[in-house]
Amino acid sequence: MSDTAADGHVLQVNVSPGGVPKHPVDRAWVGRLGLDGDAHQHHTVHGGPHRAVALFAMEAIERVQADGHPIEPGSVGENLTTAGIELARLEAGTRLAVGETLLLELSGPANPCDVIKGAFRAGKSGRISILTHPDDTRMYARVLAEGEVRPGDAIRVLPPAPSSMARTLQLLDLLESVDREAWLGLWRAAAEAGFDVRVLELGDAAGAASPDLPGVTMNRAFGLRQVPIVLPELVSFYQDAGTTGWLITDADAPPFPGAVAEDPTGIHAGPIEDVPDAEVAGLEIRAIEPDEATRWAELFVTGFAIEGPLADAWLRFNPILARTRGYVQLIARLDGRDVGAAAMFARRRVAWLGGMTVLPEARGRGIQRALIAARARRAEALGCRRILATADVDGVSATNLEAMGVPRIWTRAGYRVEPRPA
Repeated sequence: MSDTAADGHVLQVNVSPGGVPKHPVDRAWVGRLGLDGDAHQHHTVHGGPHRAVALFAMEAIERVQADGHPIEPGSVGENLTTAGIELARLEAGTRLAVGETLLLELSGPANPCDVIKGAFRAGKSGRISILTHPDDTRMYARVLAEGEVRPGDAIRVLPPAPSSMARTLQLLDLLESVDREAWLGLWRAAAEAGFDVRVLELGDAAGAASPDLPGVTMNRAFGLRQVPIVLPELVSFYQDAGTTGWLITDADAPPFPGAVAEDPTGIHAGPIEDVPDAEVAGLEIRAIEPDEATRWAELFVTGFAIEGPLADAWLRFNPILARTRGYVQLIARLDGRDVGAAAMFARRRVAWLGGMTVLPEARGRGIQRALIAARARRAEALGCRRILATADVDGVSATNLEAMGVPRIWTRAGYRVEPRPA
């Protein structure tokens, strides 16, 4: 793979049928989805092509041991314990040439969970969190070239490939976690209002199914990009509910044979400081008061031309949604008249720009761009660093987001799952 000198080596190769500790073996084949003979207790968080191999540096283990924790190689679930490389200091996309043929690409940090608490004093697994101890976290990797790995194999550190999407994919992990939480808030509000909305949470995947409210809003699921192994559970979820559902994932990666991508949607993201101010003469934008949630919903329903049961549902559940932690809803008034509505959800220093609409008679005046700017400034005041939004590919909203410094970085689509025949 390379003629450069080895930067480090594999100290231990670890596998288990699920859970921790993972036990040392003398060799293992590493395929696209990880090591043969290895499994995960929490398959909705670990595994999949983007988290195929977990690595942990012995240098980090020794620092954690020095703090009095009973951690050992394999005890926190890493597949490869390495020596000679400070893994956590390497950027996403860095490649690791291991042994003769195996080539890995670092995809990002592995967050600690309660499964590994036995390796820490008082169960404080946060000792290896990227947030509190960035040098001492485990790292996930993709498999670029399959191969066998053994203890003692040399590891060569290679720069990211020019075509690497690793940094974008790492950013998507953050953005999609916020997106998922925002949708969970919407579905829970509808359920609390008395509608039959069934919510399924599977770690990094989540979905809703509603016999009461057909259509994609209340019948969609996220997370297949991160944890494709949950596909059978999501399909069964909609079949059991007797509703048509849509699996939201990469537009060019159908989740099952014959799946057809519907409604391609761009994921737009960018630094919040890149969003300029935008003013429209006579326009006032403000957050709603507690007693204005129904007024906001009426604007939202009218602007999006929502009809039937879903329109009535918005009027019933929005007072609950508006009280959800992190949600902000804004009204735009032009010359004293309500003309637009927009939502925002702030979490993990990301501002999710939710539904945004302008009434037909007020369109073409720059109001949508002003609503983007108003939410960006409000989010900035809350400490957010990034903007996240979704929009139909090549639609008006996408054009406005691009013009306001929020470019499209990815494209996803919905893939229909039909209920079981009666």
